[in-house]
Order: sequence, then C-alpha cells, then structure tokens
Amino acid sequence: MQIFKLPRSIRQVSTHVLAIFLGVLLTVTSLEVLPSQAEPAPPLVPQKSSPVAAAIGNSSFVTAAVNRVGPAVVRIDTERTITRPTDPLMDDPFLRRFFGDGFPQQSPTEQLRGLGSGFIFDKSGIVLTNAHVVDQADKVTVRLKDGRTFEGKVKGIDEVTDLAVVKINAGNDLPVASLGSSQNVQVGDWAIAVGNPLGFDNTVTLGIISTLKRSSAQVGISDKRLDFIQTDAAINPGNSGGPLLNAEGEVIGINTAIRADAMGIGFAIPIDKAKAIATQLQRDGKVAHPYLGVQMVTLTPQLAQQNNIDPNSMFEIPEVRGVLVMRVVPGSPAATAGIRRGDVIVKIDDQVITSADQLQRVVEDSRLGQTFQLKVQRGNQTQILSVRTAELKDIQ
Repeated sequence: MQIFKLPRSIRQVSTHVLAIFLGVLLTVTSLEVLPSQAEPAPPLVPQKSSPVAAAIGNSSFVTAAVNRVGPAVVRIDTERTITRPTDPLMDDPFLRRFFGDGFPQQSPTEQLRGLGSGFIFDKSGIVLTNAHVVDQADKVTVRLKDGRTFEGKVKGIDEVTDLAVVKINAGNDLPVASLGSSQNVQVGDWAIAVGNPLGFDNTVTLGIISTLKRSSAQVGISDKRLDFIQTDAAINPGNSGGPLLNAEGEVIGINTAIRADAMGIGFAIPIDKAKAIATQLQRDGKVAHPYLGVQMVTLTPQLAQQNNIDPNSMFEIPEVRGVLVMRVVPGSPAATAGIRRGDVIVKIDDQVITSADQLQRVVEDSRLGQTFQLKVQRGNQTQILSVRTAELKDIQ
C-alpha cells in the first residue's frame, strides 16, 4: 500500500489553522457573562384569546357558540291539507257495480307534512324562520330543544325576502338567541349552521363565510330580493330558517337556500335585513315592497356589440353601460312612465347605474310612492322619464 503525504507547506498551514480554532474555542468557553452585560429578557405580553386558540383547549369555540344559542333553536313541523282533483272514471257507476267492493276509493284530500328550523329572538315567544317553511300551512308545531312543543301561529309572511314570524305561547322562560350584526361579517370568518337538516334534530356544521352580497339573481332565485351571505357550512333541507352563527355565538344570518347542483355552497339572509323585516311582520303581518315593473339585465358595451353584430338579434342595443330593459309589466309604474323594452337605464336621479342589482337595491330601499327621474338611452336618443314606485304585487 502506498501512503500519500501532504506537502510540508500545506501541513504547516493546517496546523496553524487548527491552533487558531482551538484557541478561539477555549477563549469562548472560558468567558463568563457578567450580569451587567446580559441583555434583559423581553417582557411577557399577555395574548388575547381567539377562537382558534380556544379550539386547541378542552372546549372549542364552536361548543361555546352552540351552548349559547342552541337552546333557542327550534324545530318547526307543518301540516297542510290539499284537495286533489277527482278522476271521473273513478266515479263511474258501471265500473263500481262491476268491481264491487274491490273498486278503489278516491281520497279527495291529502296531508302534506313539512319540516324546517327557526329560532326564538324575543322572550314573548316570537320565532323567526323562512316563509317557505310555514307558507300555506294549516298547522304549525314548534318543538324546543328541551322537548317542549307548542302550537305556532303564523303572524306574518314575506315571500319576497323569504321570511316569516311565528308566535308561540310559552310564558316568559324561553331561551332567546343573541343577535349580531351582518355588517361586521367578513369573508373568511367562521360560520356555524344550527338546525334540523333532513330531520336530524340539533345538528351543527362548521365552515367559513365564502362571500358577501351574493344577489338572489346570481343564486338563481329571481323572484326574491336579497343579497345573501354565502357559506360553505353544510346546509341541507330542514336547515331552512335556522341560524347561522359567528364565532361568538351571535346570529348573523338565517339559513335559507342551497343549490342542488353545488357542493359546499349554502346561502343565508343577513340578520340586519331579517330584523328590519321581522319588525314589520310583527306589526303589520306583511311588508310593502316598492317596485318599478321591469325585468332587466346588466348591460356592458361588449355585450351590446355582440348583440348588434348578430344577424338574428331582435333589435339593436345602445353600446353603453347600464341596465337593459327586457320586459315591461303591463299596468306597472314603468309602463305608465313610458319605459319600453330595449331601453337602457343609465341613471336614476343623479346616481349612475351600472348593474341590475344596483338598480334593484335603490328601488328596494325607497319608499312607496317615491318618484325617480330615470335617464334612459333609447337608440341614439337620451330621454328623462319620471316614474313613481308602487307596491309590489304578483307579477305574471
């Protein structure tokens, strides 16, 4: 075996480097830090508690929220009797004589049962729920979490916002849900849905706020006037009317709609809107909604250009940004004002209009009988039309 040796010059350099390293090491280990030289330890700063931190402990923020509101969440069972059209063949005397007792009997009525959720928001026994839960019900039964049941009386229904108020007589010992404010809700906040999905009582699901101000038109509910809170907390049939909570256990919305073609998307009515409607329903039993009487879509110059170059388009549209009138309801305020199909609304009073949702909100927030000045683009001409709102009725 041949042993290779480093040249003498390299070995000398290595020896000096090793000596310097050992000297530094010995110097460092022999140093003593004097108290006057030591840097003071940073002071301990108390940390604020948060839902996430609380969830690490023995009890989660979800548990605390549900314990706070859960007793006020109710199950609503409904019954409705409908009359079915009779079949003349079933009443034929010849067939009845021929078949005798074996001939089937017609049942002119049928019992339909429904299920939903709600929550108590007033000690006097006022329950808030969805309109579609109790609409046309002949009997309403409200069941509390503690097992007590009461007959409910529907005090008011507003189909436009899908809200209803039900009254139960249960004394003054009722649990009441704590109401928050939907104005403080932000995308990414925790969302807790409580209700009776598919008949499974007292079910809790957790998610986040996915987005805010999702219009009913975007959701596919064109007959409603709402800007929903969108959440990915699981909402199923039976959850309707139940509360959507924040991390503090305050009601921020009312679960109301799901899309059959979507996974993990649910919608809730903002609680600020619900409180305003509930007050009117308790007082008057209904809510008067102002309307103009047009069916409309948002228009952009690009969409107008696509329409105008299409040889099959029914009419030419002004290439501007605004709201395109697709239909005018006969006898409506819009018809009286002279608004026509194909008009583009670009201003209401002094406010520039860029979307159908924006125009709808302006009208919804107005009062009955209020007069608006609409700036309308009709072909190459601009017109100012005066329209006075009226109460929304059934639109065909």
